[in-house]
Amino acid sequence: MFDLLRAHIGKRIKLTDDEFRRCTAYFTQKKIRKRQFLLQEGEVCRDIAFVTGGCLRAYTVDHKGNEHVIQFAVPDWWISDLASYLGGSPAMQSIDALQDSKVLLLDRSARDELLNAVPALERFFRLLLEANYIATHRRIQDSLSASAEERYLTFIATYPDLSEQIPQAQIASYLGITPQSLSRIRRELMRSR
Repeated sequence: MFDLLRAHIGKRIKLTDDEFRRCTAYFTQKKIRKRQFLLQEGEVCRDIAFVTGGCLRAYTVDHKGNEHVIQFAVPDWWISDLASYLGGSPAMQSIDALQDSKVLLLDRSARDELLNAVPALERFFRLLLEANYIATHRRIQDSLSASAEERYLTFIATYPDLSEQIPQAQIASYLGITPQSLSRIRRELMRSR
C-alpha cells in the first residue's frame, strides 16, 4: 500500500528513506466495501484519504434527491471534503466507495504532527492543494462553458480506465447530463472514429 504513496510523493518532492518511514506511521490503512461511506454529509471530515485500490466518489444530494458527483478518486488520487477537513465545519459532501477500495487515511491532528516530524511534506501538501485548486477551477470553467461532449472527452482524459468500470449514471452525474445524453454522446463518438 505504501509503495504507491512513496511514488506519488516522489513525483513532487524527494524524501529520504528515513523520512518516508516516519511518514508511514501517521497513516491508517482502511478497506472500504462497495457502497460503504467514508464520509456522510453533515459529519465533520476527520481524514484525507489517499486511494491505493478501487474507486471512491464525492457527491452532493440536492433538495430533489438527485446526486451530483463532484469527484472520482482512483488509485494514486486523494479524496476528502477539504473545507470540512481543514476548517472543521460539517461536510457538504458524502464520500462512498463505488468498488471495494483501499485507502490510507491521514487525520487532521496526525497531519499536523507529520508536518512537524517531516518538514519537507509541508511543500508536498502545498503543491497538492495548488493542484487541487487548479483542477477545481478547470472543472468549474468546463461546467460553465464546455459542451457535454467536451466535458466527456475531458473525463476520459482524466480517468482513462474508469468509463468501463463504473455505471454510466455515475459518469453522467459527474458531467451534469442525463444517462441518455451520455449514451448519445458515446454513440456519436464511436461513429466518428
